[in-house]
Amino acid sequence: MDDKQHSNGLSTLFQPETLLPTQFFAAWGQKAPAQGERRLMVAILADALECFQKHFRATDSRGRQLWAEAERWLLSDDTTWLFSFVNICHTLGIHPLFLRRGLAQWKAQQLAPDASALPQPRTKPSVRSAGKRSSARSRGLRTQRNT
Repeated sequence: MDDKQHSNGLSTLFQPETLLPTQFFAAWGQKAPAQGERRLMVAILADALECFQKHFRATDSRGRQLWAEAERWLLSDDTTWLFSFVNICHTLGIHPLFLRRGLAQWKAQQLAPDASALPQPRTKPSVRSAGKRSSARSRGLRTQRNT
């Protein structure tokens, strides 16, 4: 073996092979390239949900703008943008209509009048099988009659 062949053999031995990232991570059985994008998608969705709920009753212009942008993004059916609501939901395994339905219910609850402020319905006194009033009610009537 002459020096030229020997030097070519060594140089090719230590030259890196070209690998695509998918080939590298497939060999390791990892999904590392997608993990960063998935974390970003989770962060975008979490931020939109937080803006939607936090700024729902905002009185300042910035808060109202954040709420309106979040609602517009959450209700959009656009799939042309990688980070659209629908694409993020599909990537994360969330059904977009289910999430929207939950947000609509939350919004309706926020808009409903406070349940504790509403007058409570009157309950009828319980009736025994013999047709007599409950013992607490009849005791109250007896004490009123006796006085």
